Amino acid sequence: MQYNTQQKRLPLPEYGRSVQNMVDYALTIPDRAERQRCANTIINIMGSMFPPLRDVPDFKHKLWDHLAIMSNFQLDIDYPYEIIRKNNLFTKPDPIPYPKTRIKYRHYGRLLGELIKEACKFPEGDEKQNLIALICNHMRKDYITWNKEALDDRKIAEDLSELSDGKLQLTDDILRLMAERIEQNYRPKMQVQNNQRNQQNQRTQNKQKNQYGNNQRAQNNRNNKRKG
Repeated sequence: MQYNTQQKRLPLPEYGRSVQNMVDYALTIPDRAERQRCANTIINIMGSMFPPLRDVPDFKHKLWDHLAIMSNFQLDIDYPYEIIRKNNLFTKPDPIPYPKTRIKYRHYGRLLGELIKEACKFPEGDEKQNLIALICNHMRKDYITWNKEALDDRKIAEDLSELSDGKLQLTDDILRLMAERIEQNYRPKMQVQNNQRNQQNQRTQNKQKNQYGNNQRAQNNRNNKRKG
């Protein structure tokens, strides 16, 4: 008995050794037309192994690329697509340019710092006040997410002042706007929960009334039978 580890290594193990043997056999067929028909049959078998991927764009193209790879690019047939080049098979992708900007408080993230810079450019008024309240609420949420310490609004005020170079301050008016925003965000959710709770209570009450009525009717029927 020969183990798979003792056999030739498969280029694409996901197709199994049986499909690889078919590809190896196709390489030995001298007649080009017969070899083409064999390749088409192999592609149909490969496609039937992954039915959920049939609707994926370029699925057929990928199958022909895989066939070329499994034959080590030596299968002389008419490919319906331009297959991948052997030289491009092991090329590394271009490195992704990651931003190298320094983030002072990582739990707030880089985008919040950009938002604070834009808020500093706003003229004084209600729009700026609402934007600062939005920023502070977001800072509170991020701080609670990434820190186990107890949250104090003074900490948010200090961080806001530091990140804005003292241009933005957490005032009483902004605290009031923050509370209003939180109430507006949670009020619809609480209303839905209350409505669901009321509906459940109403169904329970109706069920109890129906049960009570059924019991009363059964008792009346028993009493009538005794009198009769």
